[in-house]
Amino acid sequence: MSLLKTECHIKVTDPEIDAVSLLSQQTELSKQAIKQAMQKGAVWLTHGKQTNRLRRAKKALNQGDELHLYYNQAVLDEQVDAAELLYDEGQYSVWFKPFGMRCQGSKWSDHSTINRFAETHLEPARSAYIIHRLDLAATGLIVLGHSKKITAAIAKLFETRALDKYYQVIVEGEFSTAKVTIDSEVDGKSALSYAHRLEYNAELNQSKVQVKIESGRKHQIRVHMASLGHPVVGDRLHGNGSEATPNLQLTSCYLNFICPVTQQDKVFELPQAYRPHF
Repeated sequence: MSLLKTECHIKVTDPEIDAVSLLSQQTELSKQAIKQAMQKGAVWLTHGKQTNRLRRAKKALNQGDELHLYYNQAVLDEQVDAAELLYDEGQYSVWFKPFGMRCQGSKWSDHSTINRFAETHLEPARSAYIIHRLDLAATGLIVLGHSKKITAAIAKLFETRALDKYYQVIVEGEFSTAKVTIDSEVDGKSALSYAHRLEYNAELNQSKVQVKIESGRKHQIRVHMASLGHPVVGDRLHGNGSEATPNLQLTSCYLNFICPVTQQDKVFELPQAYRPHF
């Protein structure tokens, strides 16, 4: 059994033995390693029909419960830059998501996700729920909900496109000065984007482009820019990016919607320092 990556599932037969001791005995991992994995979201507890992450080492167990450990040292060692809280609206908040921070955890951990970062850094402390997503390699504005009701309300705004959002990208080549409409399928689904050039750097032969999307297909902007012959700088999947090139130059910069709490028109803009630049 490799201690770099292992998983185990244990039925609780003696509730007097705590979860850390049980998992340590089963895997030969140290109790300290188990506690760290637990804090990072790699330990789960099934009680009845519910399975949830177990973070409290001292949580009482019941006979018949089942413990699950998904231990992957490489995942647990993953480190990302800190997110930054830009707007705190109480029942929801707006953050800057850095490159490499995830919008979704896995069974192996959730410590590098933006919602977990928010839960461990917000004051006052609150639960944080993902409403929409940005690619792992993308940066920019992310809205997190702090109540299930408001999370659902804002998620519906995204689903029904009842909000405005735009992105800025640095692309290869000299992008058209005219406003461009891209109406082509992404993964077999209709996808519509509008783009216009903000700036051109002749020395680098790169353009800064603002993009507004009417649909939210996976990698939509990256696919559409590449289809025009202007792949996003740093795009390793659809463009010419590699380990040697900069990070993906794609950033969510602007959100505008009617606040479901106050019914007021809200505009959230990303500070210039976080926007893509040549």
